[in-house]
Amino acid sequence: MTQIASEKRIPATLIRGDGIGPEIVEATVRVLDAVDAPFEWDDQEGGMAAMDKGGDPIPDALLESISKTKLALKGPLTTPIGGGFRSVNVRLREAFKLFANVRPAKSLLPDGRYNDVNTVLIRENLEGMYVGAEHFVPVDDDPHAVAESSSYITRVGCRRIAEFAFDYAVKNGRKKVTIVHKANILKALTGLFLETCMEVGEKFKGQLEIDDKIVDNTAMQLVINPAQFDVILTTNMFGDILSDEIAGLVGGLGLAPGGNIGHDAAIFEAVHGSAPDIAGQGIANPSALILAAAMMLDHVNEQDKANRIRRTLEKMMSEKKGLTGDLGGTAKTQEFADTIIANLD
Repeated sequence: MTQIASEKRIPATLIRGDGIGPEIVEATVRVLDAVDAPFEWDDQEGGMAAMDKGGDPIPDALLESISKTKLALKGPLTTPIGGGFRSVNVRLREAFKLFANVRPAKSLLPDGRYNDVNTVLIRENLEGMYVGAEHFVPVDDDPHAVAESSSYITRVGCRRIAEFAFDYAVKNGRKKVTIVHKANILKALTGLFLETCMEVGEKFKGQLEIDDKIVDNTAMQLVINPAQFDVILTTNMFGDILSDEIAGLVGGLGLAPGGNIGHDAAIFEAVHGSAPDIAGQGIANPSALILAAAMMLDHVNEQDKANRIRRTLEKMMSEKKGLTGDLGGTAKTQEFADTIIANLD
């Protein structure tokens, strides 16, 4: 991944998204401006907003913009129902070969279920069950009598995500990587994943503790003692499920940022949906996207600015100051941003 010097303006694509997307994007951009983030935005539409105008939730202009900038901040995008449309998020990941999904989760709320969660889940983003290789098999007069789906995992893909995860752990001062799989049952499919990740891990012995867990045991252990997990490395579908579980440990998807990262491009996002039921009311919690923007600053070597945002957000949470309704406060979306801006250290 190419990192860019902080003194330069950095072209980046801004996708405001659907539902509450424009509101939380506005709040996030204001916070980024307040720390003098170096991004030079190219505004592009995606999701239903783009669908209504041009008939495609991922228009060519959006793809061309990300192809040029190699960097994007994305509000939630809605995939149209019916008509054969695949997930907008999956299509973007595939288009730019964003093989790594990075989902950090940290305890921020003082009265949350757990006060000791500080875990990063790194998920392979392009293979596994989500490749969409599925079809129906007709039997007699029933065209949908049998549904059949294929999953594939490649050694190249396993090695790529393993190298990313171990490198990430070392660079970010992490101590342990847990490889999560189902190799006791899916011996070939996730057995290859476990075998390859362990082989890559040999290069990191002495720098990291490396262990492995079966996915169902991991799900249980996360709610028994989440502090035992530092970095989790896993496959596409397992990562999708476990990352939402981990978000639930720290207060829900409203506090869950994500990064989709490849060798040549990266897209940062709030992982929650577009919440059309509260769109336009100005009450949405922008925390997830603000935290994603901090990840984006990390990505371009602006860690000091990223940490200013994170420290201020953590202080707000601990003092229960300026929070939105879902976090126990009464603030509006832009008031939440106002509080962060006013308290930046």
